[in-house]
Amino acid sequence: MTVPAVLALLVTGTTPALANVPLTQVSTDPYTDTQAQHQSEVEPDTYAFGTTIVTAFQVGRVSGGGASNIGWARSGDGGATWAHGYLPGITTNGGGSYGQASDASVAYDARHDVWLISSLGISGSAVNVLTSRSTDGGLTWSNPVTTATGSLDKNWIVCDNTATSPYYGNCYTQYDITSAGDSIRMKTSTNGGATWGAALAPGGRHAGLGGQPVVLPNGHVIVPYLSTSDTIRSFRSTNGGASWSSTVQVATINHHDVAGGLREEALPSAEADAAGTVYVSWADCRFRAGCSSNDIVIAKSTSETTWAAPIRVPIDAVTSTVDHFVPGVGVDPSRSGSSARIGVSYYYYPTASCTASTCQLDVGFVSSTNGGTSWSSAVSVAGPMNLSWIPATSQGRMFGDYISTSVLAGGNAYPVLPVATAPTGSTLHLGMSVPTGGLTVTGGTNTATGHAIASSAGQHRTVRATAR
Repeated sequence: MTVPAVLALLVTGTTPALANVPLTQVSTDPYTDTQAQHQSEVEPDTYAFGTTIVTAFQVGRVSGGGASNIGWARSGDGGATWAHGYLPGITTNGGGSYGQASDASVAYDARHDVWLISSLGISGSAVNVLTSRSTDGGLTWSNPVTTATGSLDKNWIVCDNTATSPYYGNCYTQYDITSAGDSIRMKTSTNGGATWGAALAPGGRHAGLGGQPVVLPNGHVIVPYLSTSDTIRSFRSTNGGASWSSTVQVATINHHDVAGGLREEALPSAEADAAGTVYVSWADCRFRAGCSSNDIVIAKSTSETTWAAPIRVPIDAVTSTVDHFVPGVGVDPSRSGSSARIGVSYYYYPTASCTASTCQLDVGFVSSTNGGTSWSSAVSVAGPMNLSWIPATSQGRMFGDYISTSVLAGGNAYPVLPVATAPTGSTLHLGMSVPTGGLTVTGGTNTATGHAIASSAGQHRTVRATAR
């Protein structure tokens, strides 16, 4: 089935939320190909620049990997109204040649005024990194540029949008080579993603996945990632991607494998504030006795090569039964330091010790207005959802290996979230939704914790060699 690249403006009203936040559905799976589980949309990324927000995600999840196509949604008025569509030229559903597509990531290049969506095109054992481009504000998209070829995974894309940076207009793509033990590579574009330079590796040992490059105001690029030795590490470039440093450790990981056979990993989510401090978030159990469940933790950079110890985001008491995972951190690009505005969306189980038939999946949100020193009370955004309402994969039930939150400058936070309702027979109802009008970044008096009590008690799962 082929669908138009651009659909009419989506309904701007609200759909009922299952929790206490009204939601606007911004996309749904239109496909009918028999390889996929319809209707399902998973694993969104978002990026915001000015009042434009663009998100991209998998549409029609295939159990063995990837999806029927990559979908997108776009708001040009700060989240008030949305248009949506599906990328052309990738899978056969959109007039391309690949069987499946996966791992969408969004960036904007202000110098060249180009929106970019990086994705994976899957054809058997060949998995290539692709870049789709939009020159009209994210409303229409080109057939993709082939950025890298091989057996690749967990691509991510970012651009340097600081006009005073010596590398203003450079864009950077990260990915790992699954056939080479998840060896990480970086590529750079200087022309809005139309062409890409040589694949370069960081110095030293650098096996891992889920790298999320962020660009600092001085033009330097920091890339936090999940290493195959179960640590969060990072590396950087200080010369516009001409070379990349050896890696340094951000933190060890203590991770509680979530119940119910849910596909989930301690992948990092990263953003930087206006002064160049990098915030890296992941799910970690170090603050829980016996590693009984995960909190959301954040590590902040103290320089471009050093990091403070992770703090615990105080969503609830460490004695609670709640398990928190898959955070998407967003940082206001106009604030920094003790005035930094942070929003974190995350999924959670109210009861960590549930089973596949009893686990209840919910979405929460929490915010800080002082750089993470103290936090608001948690907001329940969506849920509860049964695990049987989301697609199955070869690595467990899946709503996404990552999610994302974008905080508008001086404004609200916009996570784009997979939210499910009960299936109709074998037909799922899992589409992309946005909190209507966004979520207010309020801050609060709940103080972050910095003293771990379970630092050696974590349950460590081997990082998947392939996570697409």
